[in-house]
Amino acid sequence: MLGDTAHGAHQPLAGLKVIDLSQIYNGPYATFLMATAGAHVVKVEPPAGEPLRRRGVVGGAALPFAMLNGNKDSVVIDLKTEEGLAALKAMVADADVMVENFAPGTTKKLGIDAEVMQALNPRLIYASSTGFGVDGPYRTYPAMDLTVQAMSGVMSITGFPDRPPVKAGPALCDFFAGIHLYGAITTALLDRERTGIARRVSVAMQDAVYASLSSSLGMVWGSRDEENPPPPRTGNRHGGMAESPYNVYPCTDGWIAIICVGEKQWQKLCNVMERPDLLTDPRFASLKDRVSVMDTVDEIVGGWTGARSKEEAFGKLMTGGVPCAPVRTLSEVMEDENMHARGSLQYQDHPELGRIVVQHSPLRYEGAPLTPLEPSHELGADTDRILAALGLSR
Repeated sequence: MLGDTAHGAHQPLAGLKVIDLSQIYNGPYATFLMATAGAHVVKVEPPAGEPLRRRGVVGGAALPFAMLNGNKDSVVIDLKTEEGLAALKAMVADADVMVENFAPGTTKKLGIDAEVMQALNPRLIYASSTGFGVDGPYRTYPAMDLTVQAMSGVMSITGFPDRPPVKAGPALCDFFAGIHLYGAITTALLDRERTGIARRVSVAMQDAVYASLSSSLGMVWGSRDEENPPPPRTGNRHGGMAESPYNVYPCTDGWIAIICVGEKQWQKLCNVMERPDLLTDPRFASLKDRVSVMDTVDEIVGGWTGARSKEEAFGKLMTGGVPCAPVRTLSEVMEDENMHARGSLQYQDHPELGRIVVQHSPLRYEGAPLTPLEPSHELGADTDRILAALGLSR
């Protein structure tokens, strides 16, 4: 059983039982963080499997399921049957946490809402993730990462000002919500230990992403008016248009990102580029001055980087103390030596997918070794064992 002595006795959440009814990204990521912190997570899926598992028929779409559902048991239950409902309630009777991210109203229809489950188990933390909250006028709106990026303003500030808005590449609304959901659950568990009260907790994707818009929100709130509105999108420049240089610059074989915060870093960049004349040029005398002529700044910096490979530029800039990074492909990132050295990325021989790269939890606990990563289980692989322990049969 996951979460027992072999898998999590030295981990902070060892001994906790989590019933995971969530699907796709945000809920499963929260429960993955709990599993890698030692909790025993039982993933409950419908007979056909949850939607993310079913995406595996399309190319490499099977990898995300494996990334988010390792270290969990897999149980198949049809919650639309009386027997399935009874089985879930039997599992929840001694659980610490139940996690779901169904559309609002679904758990009520199924008879597994917070009122029912917490009446059955008063110590149960009932956790929900939604797109727009369990209350409020948007509660029934469709909640996929794309729709929340659109509604939250993320798309409006992503891309270039002379082109249509685009979605951010990562599913950031889903994963921001998953991280916040993990925080809410663990906070509620601490509160339960202190007070004996088990709460219902919920996280809205829209709420979770809002604070990340802070630079762009600052542009809207200050120093602009109706006659001089903030640019809707700033491309690779600073969201608040308050830093220069701050951009992605061309190299002979790709791109490099460079940022200078404050005068010292600007001075270092000028030294690396062997352009002492820029330090006495009144156009670039202060950050405010450089921001006002950022097109010129970008042209100068881009001219220097454009004559070099990204590794050559990276090496010179790092030696000179200038914050920068080559723009790497996902294939390069999957082989990242730093993340592999730290165990943050690991190779895994998956019984269904072959050799893959999977991530570990970003959370580290002093004195606790990293929980060994186990492959995601085949659909329903643990159903018989889990039900038998409850005195039930398939």
